[in-house]
Amino acid sequence: MNTYKIAVIGLGYVGLPLAHAFATQYNVIGFDIFEERIKELSQGYDRTLELNELQMQEAIDNGIIFTATLEDIADCNIYIVTVPTPIDKYKKPDLTPLIKASEAIGSILKKDDIVIYESTVYPGATEEDCVPVLEKSSGLKYNQDFFCGYSPERINPGDKEHTVTKILKVTSGSTPDIANKIDTLYKSIITAGTHLAPTIKVAEAAKVIENSQRDINIAFVNELSMIFNRLDIDTNAVLEAAGTKWNFLPFKPGLVGGHCIGVDPYYLTHKAQEIGYNPEIILAGRRLNDNMGIYVANQVIKLMIKKGHKIENAKVLVLGITFKENCPDIRNSRVIDVINELQEFGVIVDVFDPWADKEEVHKEYGIMMLDAFELEQYASVLLAVAHDEFKNLDFCMSERQVLFDIKSMITDKHVDGRL
Repeated sequence: MNTYKIAVIGLGYVGLPLAHAFATQYNVIGFDIFEERIKELSQGYDRTLELNELQMQEAIDNGIIFTATLEDIADCNIYIVTVPTPIDKYKKPDLTPLIKASEAIGSILKKDDIVIYESTVYPGATEEDCVPVLEKSSGLKYNQDFFCGYSPERINPGDKEHTVTKILKVTSGSTPDIANKIDTLYKSIITAGTHLAPTIKVAEAAKVIENSQRDINIAFVNELSMIFNRLDIDTNAVLEAAGTKWNFLPFKPGLVGGHCIGVDPYYLTHKAQEIGYNPEIILAGRRLNDNMGIYVANQVIKLMIKKGHKIENAKVLVLGITFKENCPDIRNSRVIDVINELQEFGVIVDVFDPWADKEEVHKEYGIMMLDAFELEQYASVLLAVAHDEFKNLDFCMSERQVLFDIKSMITDKHVDGRL
């Protein structure tokens, strides 16, 4: 097994920590098509902050190589694909990165090589969409000349406790022998252990329902927050009371974004519709969660009107634009929905986030973030992301200013609105 030479394709939030873990025991090459990313990693810097300087140096000391040159991974015999699997503007799965990665691997694929996919997909995608590309690009025969596996990623960006080796890993392979080899490979680095699924499709389905389940549960408490708001009942107080029962699930209302929860359900519903089934509960949850940004913006506007503010050209400060707290990841952040809706009302919106990269935010959302701010300049302040830095802010605001706390960070001061 120590003769394996592993190539990790895609060095983002998933691929880089995985490459770091494998590099402790194997020869590892990390491949990414973005040369700037490769340059930064080679210099020991990870802009995602998933690995700190010490961990990056540890990976380099263990012999890891970072490259954007395909020929550099041609002599590997294990290829692990961790590229993004987003959705398009029509909420349909976009397999373009996955297909391009498969084409690239296929061009250098050799006899007995194993290709393992970790990217989130709908059940069947590995063998129905990726394998044909591998066969066409390589001229080799699946399960005869080369083999595949699927081991869904379970990375939680920004989480320094549940890191890649500490999260139980689901594994699978295209034959029983390959499945066992893949399971043994992951067992060698995953201290939390592994679960060998009976088929690749089972592993794919397991991944896609994990986040679909969370999405539905969050949609439920989001709907509860809308109901309780109309009844003038504190939603968090209700959840705290209900949470005293041993089997009550501890979900909180909020904006549902990121690269998983706000995306994965669409992969499952796409496949369901493809086979003639129209999912109801999953899509209902998605619709509700996708509209939460609009709901929040409207609540803020109502509160501003009640306090006598003229909405046109009123200034609102939004604190946080990443998709979650203490993490620089801005992918699919639903805070942008709140910002866009506020701007539709004619509001001037300023954004501050100490974790987000200013250039990345401008490129992705067209927003120039502030370097600093003064609370008294704003008619309303919206706490959108629960960064630790915001918890220490002194929100001494006038009675006329509106303070809206999406994440229920503030408990010791008056807040005009929450989810």
